[in-house]
Amino acid sequence: MQFRTGTADDVATLWALRTRCVRETCSSHYPPEVIAPWSASPPPSQYARLLGQGGCVVAEDAQGALLGFGVFDSDANEVDALFVDPDRGGQGIGQALMQQLLAMADPIREVVLSASLNAVAFYQRQGFVADREELYPHPSGAALASVRMHRPL
Repeated sequence: MQFRTGTADDVATLWALRTRCVRETCSSHYPPEVIAPWSASPPPSQYARLLGQGGCVVAEDAQGALLGFGVFDSDANEVDALFVDPDRGGQGIGQALMQQLLAMADPIREVVLSASLNAVAFYQRQGFVADREELYPHPSGAALASVRMHRPL
């Protein structure tokens, strides 16, 4: 596995993986009426900004095939996204990506994130603690049940 910084040229490819993850992985915890608008939504405008700031890590195999990616918002000290190819789950890719994202964090502030329900256990294994359940107002109009989490210093 190798890592590189994602660029604005990667948005379409990364978003296609994200959409597949929503449909295949998140569907275990969300009903079809939530998955449909969530998975159909376009990339948010903040992605171009975050990728432009160097806040995206892309994991690829030795042949350059996309394994997963993560996005970190350094202004908010927040993990904005972390997705792994559903066919490659359980191979340590998500954990390796998380380590790359945490290396971008401000060490004197807690790292925060809003976890989809299917990802809470993964983030707990990475040292995150649940703060509260919330409804994330997704740009698609869907209110996504999620868990606000932080990683103690």
